[in-house]
Amino acid sequence: MTSYVLDLAGAGIGPFNLSLAAQLDSIPELSVRFFERNPSFAWHPGMMLPGAEMQTSILKDLVTATNPTSPWSFLAYLVAHKRFYQFLNAEYEAVPRKEFADYLAWVARGLTSLCFGTSMHEVHANDGVFSIATDDGAITARNLSVGVGKMPARPAWAEQLPKSMSFHSSEAAARLGEIKVPRVAVIGGGQSGAEIVDALLDLNSVTAVHWISRRPNFEPLDATPFTNELFTPGYMERFHRLPEELRLVHTGRQVLASDGISASTLKKLYRRLYERKLESAGEPDHGISLRPFRDVIAAERDGPEIALTMRNGFDNSIETLAVDMIVLSTGYRFVLPEFLHSLENRIELNSIGEPVLENDFSLAWDGPRENRIFVLNAGRHSHGIAEPQLSLAAWRSAVIANALLGRDHFSLGQLDPIVQWETQTHSTQLSSHMGQAAE
Repeated sequence: MTSYVLDLAGAGIGPFNLSLAAQLDSIPELSVRFFERNPSFAWHPGMMLPGAEMQTSILKDLVTATNPTSPWSFLAYLVAHKRFYQFLNAEYEAVPRKEFADYLAWVARGLTSLCFGTSMHEVHANDGVFSIATDDGAITARNLSVGVGKMPARPAWAEQLPKSMSFHSSEAAARLGEIKVPRVAVIGGGQSGAEIVDALLDLNSVTAVHWISRRPNFEPLDATPFTNELFTPGYMERFHRLPEELRLVHTGRQVLASDGISASTLKKLYRRLYERKLESAGEPDHGISLRPFRDVIAAERDGPEIALTMRNGFDNSIETLAVDMIVLSTGYRFVLPEFLHSLENRIELNSIGEPVLENDFSLAWDGPRENRIFVLNAGRHSHGIAEPQLSLAAWRSAVIANALLGRDHFSLGQLDPIVQWETQTHSTQLSSHMGQAAE
């Protein structure tokens, strides 16, 4: 381990800390190390289902948005693997997720600042540095970067179900092939839910698939131009300046901008269902039922099956359904990592119990300002719906790099947004003046 003080120690090597490491690779004056408990890089291996696609442009990779000449871009990856022209000729509407995962792993293999097979166990703040216990000994660092990801979220009603009868979508790649029961319910109307339904339709052992969502319908990702303005630095900066109550309202309204289903996936599923009807000569297809606008309120084990109770928002009725297995595509939640528990009482929380993040993505805490704890993928309600997405990963990493240096290594200035989000003072004054003139 290092005997000197690191400028930054990173916990976890997922896409976000990987982006930060790739950006910092261009700044040799900073001493940085990133630690990952797993022996090698793996990006959501449990969701690498056949045909799964990205919902983000390849230009929104680890570095390109702020460092287009970096050797760690997706385009550089294509060139290195001699696939540049063939990739263009394939004309993908969306990049296969497996290829993007291979790009991430390629970057991870190339960066020398990454340490795999090593966990952080405990962090203490002492005399202007963080003292960190790891598997390989003690290290010290002036700043931390926490990118350990979120924990799978399980609804309260699912907590008592045995693991043999339910699992989270994060385990899908490993668990789907083990399903030997006939009736499976998929809970969740986002992209992962859609991909799991598609995969279940290919299993001979499954004779009935029930797709259940709280949303009024199985709705598409809103990736239209003006909605994509939500995934720009200009919007994020303005969003961060809002009062907390307004930020919470906005993120609730914008769910389909970040967690809808890709149009290609919806089209593929609809065509599959249409073709099933053709094959059954118009007879009812009992092999699949689509149940949007349902809020599951109870799940009780009854011998070898599970009785689901749902409230139907369409006709305000209560319905029940018997299934043998449940797949929970119910998202993820932030949990303060165990190695930060010694600092837990020093960290400011918002009204819903999440850490408050400054505009540079560092925690608001009572320690010295020069000792920052950057947290990645915990700022949905502080920086907007783009924060947990890959869309602004390169820009966020550049913001953090500039904060570490105390100067603008990366030029982050942007044109004014096309959409005027905020009320501008001069506009208000002009309106007031015109009103007086009209009188």
